[in-house]
This record gives sequence, structure tokens and C-alpha cells, in this order.
Amino acid sequence: MSASIQKPGRTILASTISKIYDEEIRSKVESLKSTNPDGPLLVGFLANDDPAAEMYARWTQKTSESLGIRYELRKFEDKDLLEENIIEANGDDNVDGIMIYFPVFGNAQDQYLQQIVNKEKDVEGLNHVYYQNLYHNIRYLDENKTLKSILPCTPLAIVKILEYLKIYNPLLPDGNQMYGKKCVVINRSEIVGRPLAALLANDGAIVYSVDVNNIQKFTRGESLKLIKHQVEDLGDYSDDLLKNVCKDADIIITGVPSESYKFPTEYIREGAICINFSSFKNFAEDVKTKASLYVPMTGKVTIAMLLRNMLRLVDNRQKIKNMDH
Repeated sequence: MSASIQKPGRTILASTISKIYDEEIRSKVESLKSTNPDGPLLVGFLANDDPAAEMYARWTQKTSESLGIRYELRKFEDKDLLEENIIEANGDDNVDGIMIYFPVFGNAQDQYLQQIVNKEKDVEGLNHVYYQNLYHNIRYLDENKTLKSILPCTPLAIVKILEYLKIYNPLLPDGNQMYGKKCVVINRSEIVGRPLAALLANDGAIVYSVDVNNIQKFTRGESLKLIKHQVEDLGDYSDDLLKNVCKDADIIITGVPSESYKFPTEYIREGAICINFSSFKNFAEDVKTKASLYVPMTGKVTIAMLLRNMLRLVDNRQKIKNMDH
């Protein structure tokens, strides 16, 4: 055996996928020039010293400015000042979008902060109205279906990556395009893991949601008879149970925020698709001996979704103004 035999898998970079959306965002910003000549303003709030958050902020700034969007990072040594400053930005007509770099306090107080951001400016889609819509599979904010609901940007980015990788089946009706697909999601955080499992299940997939305590199964019932997903508990976490749910999984998605965690390569079915949204590499170097397609990071697509969300919010606000007149 010569050492030059190629591994079967291909690595797909987030930057390749995000380029598709950059054009769309750039032309949308152009079209706003008449009402907003300086370009819309996105404000990021940073009150932690997490290097991953710093990096994310830098990327967001760079991408925003390259697409004609103004970006301002507001940093706070004192976390307790965050709340009043967010409220101030809510009321500032010059601010079009607001995002917070989490974790701030790393507890329920963070969920409280998410809810302070005005839903009309919440580019991350974390407001409870958006979450409720996501979980109930409701795609609009109004009965006339003119105002689109916002989806949390990392779960949305992963959906867009799966569309790019041709995992969504466009021959099936909207909402059923993941029918027959089995996904494993290793992370059940309220910001990414759980909403992602719900989104994929709402689109027709069978999703195994894994965290350190247990493994749950998200589905829309036998033959997709339900409109929204339901959750079934499969039992306490064990390596055996994980191995079992992975053996015929089409897609494995990891988001474990730990440098030491590595998903066991031997649990990956040959030809499966592996996506990692953690800022640490959750797959070992040999992932491509099993996976057909491997996406090592999702950050750039997440930022594209964030900016897309912001432009959608600008659009929604304009539509509401027009309705009021």
C-alpha cells in the first residue's frame, strides 16, 4: 500500500458556502442606500474575555464592513452595565441590529439578557417569540404572511450548509425535505443544539439529540403526520447508546465547547456527513477516512445568516411602517 492513496472524504469550507450569501447581502444593502445612505448599523455587545467571542466579533466586523454594513463593538468590563446599554440601543433609531456575545454570566441571567434585546433588532433570533415560532414550526410573524420570522443564526447556518451539501431534497415539499434522513446532534444548548434538533425534525428528519445526561429523539411522528416535532427520551447517555444511534446516521453534527472532546471516528457510518459548529475541532484528524463530506467550522456561514437576519428585520420594520401609514 503506498501512502499516497487518497482518503475518500472531502473537506468543505464555510467560506465557500458563505460566498453565495455575500452577494445577496451586498445587493440588498445597495438597495437600502436611498433610505439609509451610510448602510445599516449592527452593534455587538461583548462583556466576557472569551477568545472565541473576540474572534467571532472580529470576523463579524470584517464581513459586515466588506458588505457595506457598519459594525460597532461595545465592550464592557462591568457585566452589570450591559442591561441598561442594551435598552439604550433598543431605543436608538440609528441602531438596526443588536447581538450579544455569550456567555456573559453563564447562567439563567444570560437567557434574561437575550429577552431584553428588542425583537425588532434581534439579529440572532433568540427572542422568545422567534423561539416559540421555531418550535411550533410557524414561519411568519403575522397572519398575512408578510413578515418573516427570524431563525437563530447558528442553527439556520447549519440548515443552509445541509442545503448546500444537497442533503435537503428539493423534490419534496417545503418542510418535508429532510424526510428519511437520520441526524445525530452532539450538543443540546438552548442557543444551538436544541433549536437545531427541532428545525431538522420540523423539516422531516429523525434527530438524535445527545448531551452528557441523556439521548433524545426528535421526530414529527410516523410518516410525518404531525405539524411540529415531538421529543422522546431514549435513556441515560452511554457510549453504547450513542454508538447505536450513530450506526445508520446520515449526518453527525457536533458542538461540544471543549478542547479535549473528540467524537469517536469509529462511530461514523461510512459516507456520513460530519459538521462541527464548536470553536474547537470536535472530530479527530482521521474523520475523512469515514465521512464523505466534512465541514470543520461553520462561523462564516453563521455570520452571513446574522447579516441576512438583520436585513430581514430592516425589511420587516419598513413593512410595519408602511402598514401604519
